[in-house]
Amino acid sequence: MKFLNKVIAIGTLIALYSPLYAQAYVDETHCMALNIYHEAKNQSFVGQVAVGLVTMNRVRDHRFPNSVCEVVYQGPTRPSWKDPNKRIPIRHKCQFSWFCDGKSDEARDQKAWWKAVEYARMVMSHRILDVTEGATHYHATYVRPAWASQKTRTTRIETHIFYRWEK
Repeated sequence: MKFLNKVIAIGTLIALYSPLYAQAYVDETHCMALNIYHEAKNQSFVGQVAVGLVTMNRVRDHRFPNSVCEVVYQGPTRPSWKDPNKRIPIRHKCQFSWFCDGKSDEARDQKAWWKAVEYARMVMSHRILDVTEGATHYHATYVRPAWASQKTRTTRIETHIFYRWEK
């Protein structure tokens, strides 16, 4: 009887927390898809997946937040002038430029959006080769950020150059 009670208790816990886990997975997938969409929607499968892999590499790195959404939305914020209780990102100070560029974050190209969702699921399944070789940073080929000289360049994929932040 004690064994049966334990099984029931474990089953109850799973039933209670599964919806929470499922919702968290949906939220994390949405954040990943937004990042892939806005950072690389015009690139190939490999280029888009590479952006997702950088996001996951940051989640695994102790120097960054521990969830996909926290990594994607990382950056300084300030109170909104419309609602002081709401915090908004400081323009051009975010880890990923699309989040604090002052433009809408809505995905307007539905075909590109659904590809980004599919690629986000692939990356988050952890069953895809890390073509970035552990990169935690990248930038477009047309910019020269100051931090690049302090990171190890790993590869170039289309219009992005990838770097690893050595431990």
